[in-house]
Amino acid sequence: MTEFQCIDYQPAPLLPPAPASGEAPAFIDLPRARHDAGAPLMKALAQRRSTRAYADTPMTLDTLGELLWAANGVNRAETGGHTAPSAHGFNEIDVYVALPHGVYRYEPELNRLALKHAVDARNMTGYQDFVGKAPLDLVYVLRGSQALATPRQQRELFAAIATGAICQNVSLYCASEGLATVVRGWINHRLLADALRLNEDETPILAQTVGRPAAA
Repeated sequence: MTEFQCIDYQPAPLLPPAPASGEAPAFIDLPRARHDAGAPLMKALAQRRSTRAYADTPMTLDTLGELLWAANGVNRAETGGHTAPSAHGFNEIDVYVALPHGVYRYEPELNRLALKHAVDARNMTGYQDFVGKAPLDLVYVLRGSQALATPRQQRELFAAIATGAICQNVSLYCASEGLATVVRGWINHRLLADALRLNEDETPILAQTVGRPAAA
């Protein structure tokens, strides 16, 4: 990133993952999302914004379940369709969840979280000085083997579009529920991949911080 591209926050030192705080169960079953919850769409669009100051209020399981369903959950059980579009139905973007007690992968079909690594990797999801202070960081990961049937350039384009749709789903849910969020592309891809225990065909693309806004 050049000096011209840097924005007005200071880069935080990239520290190794911290030990998990609390128990890290192998699986976390998520509550079913309330489909009639939140503000109307047009109000959520009007309130959507990026926020870089967070309270340390823990994320409830109910909110986490709704957030992840909004991000890329299954909304048509009969076809396996998701809330975010994906070219050819590849669904090649996985949502990883960095919590104080561990790193999890969201499994939309089972509506649950699967433990990948029992560490607190929130501070590994970016260089910005607010990273790791919020209760939750999401990381969007391309699973390349899921879309090998398409040429590389097209595959990367489709993955970028799908990731953007998931990010916006999360942003609109946050605006609807009074949560704060910001999408972040300034990440160390290699170190983050190690922290998330990714395979060789998996690549972190973007991160997104979510939490309660800090008190004014």
